[in-house]
Amino acid sequence: MKLVIITNPSFLEDEAEVVTALFDVGLEKLHLRKPGAKLEDIVRFLEEIPERYRSRITIHEFFELKERFGLGGIHLNARHPVAPENYKGGLSCSCHTIEEVAGRQGEMDYLFLSPIFDSISKEGYTSGFTKDMLCAARSKGIINRKTIALGGVCKENLRKVELFGFGGAALLGDVWNLYKNGWDKVSIVKHFLELKKVAGG
Repeated sequence: MKLVIITNPSFLEDEAEVVTALFDVGLEKLHLRKPGAKLEDIVRFLEEIPERYRSRITIHEFFELKERFGLGGIHLNARHPVAPENYKGGLSCSCHTIEEVAGRQGEMDYLFLSPIFDSISKEGYTSGFTKDMLCAARSKGIINRKTIALGGVCKENLRKVELFGFGGAALLGDVWNLYKNGWDKVSIVKHFLELKKVAGG
C-alpha cells in the first residue's frame, strides 16, 4: 500500500531537510500543499529539495512550477479545480464523497477521499463515512488502488485503510504534529519507517 505525505499547511523550520530525509528512506510521493503561501516561499522550498527527488512531488498551487522544477504532477481541489489548458503530466484531485470518486476516476491518476477517520490536524473535522459505506464502495470497485485515504490516518488504523480497499494512505497530522511537538528528524524518519512496515512497504 502506497504512503503519501502532505506537507504541513504552513512552513516549518528545516521542513525541506526533513522531507529530504524521508525521500532518502523511500518516500514515494509528497504533496506540497501550502495554502496562502507566496510564490517565492514555495520556490525557496523546492530549491532546498535535491533535484533527484523533485519528480516525487505533486504541487497544490502555483502549477507553473511543475515544469520549472520537473515535479511529478499537480493536484486539483476546491481552490484550484481545473488543470491548466493543454496540461500534460501527473494529475490527482481531492474528493469528499464516494459519488465524486466514481465520477472522476477516469480522468485522474489517483484521488484523495476524505475524511476517512477523525482528523488529526483539523479540530472538529470528523469522519464523513461509515464502515458500511466504505465497504459498499469497495465492493463496487469505486474504492480501489487509485483511491487514497485521507483524514486521521495513523499507524493504528493503517490496516483498516487496506481492508477498505484503498490503494494508499495520505498522512499529514500524524507526521507533522510530532515534529511540531519536538520530535527531531531522526525520530520522524523512524516513525515513517514503522508506518511503511505496517503498510507492507
